[in-house]
Parts: sequence; C-alpha cells; structure tokens
Amino acid sequence: MKKIILSGLLVGLVNFIVAMAISKIFGVIFPALNAEYQNTNLFRPWTDPLMLLFFVYPFVLGIILAWFWKKTKNLYGEDLRGGINFGLTYWIVATIPGMFITYSSMPYSLLMVISWLVQGLVEAVLAGIIFSK
Repeated sequence: MKKIILSGLLVGLVNFIVAMAISKIFGVIFPALNAEYQNTNLFRPWTDPLMLLFFVYPFVLGIILAWFWKKTKNLYGEDLRGGINFGLTYWIVATIPGMFITYSSMPYSLLMVISWLVQGLVEAVLAGIIFSK
C-alpha cells in the first residue's frame, strides 16, 4: 500500500507540473485559450475555495492509477514498453471518450479540448513510465 501511495503521489506531482507547463505552452501559442480559462461562465473564479480541489486532482488520479497499475502490470509487462502501453490504454479508454463528451455537450472550444487531449496523453504516458520504473 505504501508503494501505491508514494508512486501515486510522485505521478501526481509530475502530472501537475506537466499540466501547468502544457497549459502555459498552449496559452503562449494560442492566447485565446487564456481568455477562455478566465471565462467565469465556463470555470469557477480562482477566488472560489472549491478551486483548491483543482490542485488535488492529479494526486488523486495518480494514486488511483498506481493502484490500477499494480492490478494490471502483469498484462502489460513491468518494463518501459509495458508502462507506455498502460498509459496509452488509460488515455484511449478514459481521456478520448471524456473529451468527446466534453466537446459535444459543453461550450468549450475545440482548441481547448485538443489541448486537454494532448495534456492527457503526455500525462498518461509519463505515469506509465514512472510506474514501470
């Protein structure tokens, strides 16, 4: 259990840093995304105390993925390739359908959804690599 929590927290930290970096990169390349993030019709304002949960999300996800890796690593193999395949599988099963329904039912731009798809791919693959180490 200790290994699940520690590796999950490490993945959470890495994913948090990656999310901030990718968001910044997309914001520089596509400044309209920054305005979309500031739209309080789409997102809670940063002054809302519930927004603190935004910073907890990658750590919760990291711990859940660490648990799932422990249960499925024999299917993927515990080497680097297995970790990458684990991350890709998670991304395909969870992120792509999630972003499909997000785009089809919420007023987010296609560019924002694509940025989240890219971010999710990088995060999922890095998580798998970390778990395989």
